[in-house]
Amino acid sequence: MRDAVIVEAVRTPIGKGKPGGALADVHPVDLLAHTLRTLVGRSGVDPALVDDVIGGCLDQVGEQAMNTTRYAWLSAGFPESVPATTVDRQCGSSQQAVHFAAQGVISGAYDLVVACGIESMSRVPMWSNVPPGADPFGPGLAARYPEGLVPQGISAELIAARWSIGREEMDVFATSSHRRAARAHADGLFDAELVPVATDAGTVTADESVRPGTTPEILAGLRPAYADPAYAERFPQIDWSVTAGNASPINDGASAVLIASGETAARLGLRPKARLHSFAVTGSDPLTMLTGVIPATEKVLRRAGLRLDDIDLFEVNEAFACVVLAWLRETGADPAKVNVNGGAIALGHPLGASGTRLMTTLVNAMHQRGARYALQTMCEAGGLANATVLEAVTA
Repeated sequence: MRDAVIVEAVRTPIGKGKPGGALADVHPVDLLAHTLRTLVGRSGVDPALVDDVIGGCLDQVGEQAMNTTRYAWLSAGFPESVPATTVDRQCGSSQQAVHFAAQGVISGAYDLVVACGIESMSRVPMWSNVPPGADPFGPGLAARYPEGLVPQGISAELIAARWSIGREEMDVFATSSHRRAARAHADGLFDAELVPVATDAGTVTADESVRPGTTPEILAGLRPAYADPAYAERFPQIDWSVTAGNASPINDGASAVLIASGETAARLGLRPKARLHSFAVTGSDPLTMLTGVIPATEKVLRRAGLRLDDIDLFEVNEAFACVVLAWLRETGADPAKVNVNGGAIALGHPLGASGTRLMTTLVNAMHQRGARYALQTMCEAGGLANATVLEAVTA
């Protein structure tokens, strides 16, 4: 059977997703184009050989409308003959792009394909694709869930309550994320994956949201982000412990990976960084919505024929600290193996770009630490989750 290998992986530094953020002046098409140009340039492949480009993006409206991935490829100056598409599986969009790309390679539909992601939350704010007064759910869903679904922040509070995860534990976890990310930057662990971005204000070379001086004491001073009297009455178990400090921020960024069959990589003289071993996607309760990482992890391990102890490194997206902490409770994974170079709480979460950002960081961490197997999983709005197992490629 054909295999699929990652032969190159890059990401931009992650900027704050607000006016004045480090990348706020860069059009999302240009930001992704710069990332694609660097990806192809570093690999040395002829871009005309790429069979498809699959990109993730959530808010596909305004400057991110009209199939952003296609126009980013053209903006990069690459051949018009190469097609592209843009997919939305919420926060896991570009991880899903990796799945589609790798599955295409394994099936024989592709030999060489790009999976990537983009989100410019400073220029296209979250929920821009839902006009005021619009109902994106419809009467059938309302009938199925008559009490109503809830925003992600309330889901995070429900997870914290269900798993008895307190404010202090979440703040300690968030502090660790910042410390790990700051140390990784200081030690040059991101150097191989980062794509500096030139802006009118200067060249952006580092993730803007990392705060090395963060402490649990500082985070303890932040107010709950989602406290609401109506939800407090509906869910009396919530103690309102989720804050801006123990959740991921709003960000801008882009990322991309180049995937080939093993045979194609050998023919083109490309050195594989990791093999895409196994894939899973699952649904879960849309009320708590963020717990899908737990069954997704179980499912992908079962498909891979591996045990949790076989996995050397994990990337579990830090949408909220309580999501990773609940995952740790249920899986029993070693926290020392999880998000070893920091996670989204520190590095940032540019929605559509996060899946391939995590994978880029994970591939490099595997190389740095001599890992054989690694697992990535992401929670996604609507009660979804992706999971991927990577395997090191030995010479």
